[in-house]
Amino acid sequence: MPPNLTGYYRFVSQENMDSYLRALDINVVLRKLVCLLKPDKEIIHTGDHMIIRTITTLRDYVMDFDLGVQFEEDLGPVDGRKCQTTVSWEGDQLVCEQLGEKRNRGWRHWLEGDQLHL
Repeated sequence: MPPNLTGYYRFVSQENMDSYLRALDINVVLRKLVCLLKPDKEIIHTGDHMIIRTITTLRDYVMDFDLGVQFEEDLGPVDGRKCQTTVSWEGDQLVCEQLGEKRNRGWRHWLEGDQLHL
């Protein structure tokens, strides 16, 4: 059974973020800005419904979705995209697949102890 991710997770560190964003074809200005931010995450996980709030000093971003159900995600404020997004479990990892104009986009979240990894 997958873990319940409900909680507030404070930013600890990041590694290779600029290289990761470059591989995603994110422009240099946005890459530099993202690397300066120290985002916290607040997750509310109730059954098959989740709300993931990314909290920064610049702007908050909220995802509100049902696991395994595709929805339209507007990433305009983040990188200008709209996509069809599905979030589901692969073992103990929460996996997001984003389908749209840019291929191979998405993310993974998982717990190691009390730390959330992305």
